[in-house]
Amino acid sequence: MTSVDTEVRPISRKGIQMMSELYELTSLACPMLGTSDVAKAAREWVAAPEATGTLLGCWRTEFSTLGRLLILRSFDSSDALHQERRRALLSANPFNAGRLITALEMASYQRFPFLPPARPGAPGDVYEFRTYKLKPGGLPPTLAGWEAAIAPAKEYTAHLMINMYALDGPPRITHIWGFESLAQRASLRSAAFSAGVWPPKGGPENVLEAVSVIAMPEGE
Repeated sequence: MTSVDTEVRPISRKGIQMMSELYELTSLACPMLGTSDVAKAAREWVAAPEATGTLLGCWRTEFSTLGRLLILRSFDSSDALHQERRRALLSANPFNAGRLITALEMASYQRFPFLPPARPGAPGDVYEFRTYKLKPGGLPPTLAGWEAAIAPAKEYTAHLMINMYALDGPPRITHIWGFESLAQRASLRSAAFSAGVWPPKGGPENVLEAVSVIAMPEGE
């Protein structure tokens, strides 16, 4: 597969107003051998006539906690996101997989304002989900550091699918990366660190806890 075509380019505030900024990242826990069945059911759920939002990806976890399905969707408005959240919460069979899933988590996010929206179908064989729990007040310097680092580290950040900050729960950010392989990921990160263009200045100082999950596309 070719390299991930997700080059990050600054866009104007006017342009941002016209494109989705809101996201929901859903985690479904299920038996490890049940992820394919849950993925099929969840894809039907998000494609239902009454559903809102745009499906951007569905992944199964391979490293970190296993037996998890991760679903990312974008929404054009908070009303649309909340409507879809209520649909799941009030359903006796959420994501059409109530008999299989053992836990359901849904988190709301907003895109970093200087990044383009995530696109459905961005190519990649290996994805990394990195979540950083931030110190209180740590988001502004984190945003500033990332904005300054995107272009200098473009060989690496071209593989950034999205970075977004949480609108509920503890202060945190979640960034999703797509690579051809774990070897490509390691090579790009090592080169960016060696060149001094990564990590973003002011970023690590505001991280209280960091979690990395490696996941593979499921059900495509």
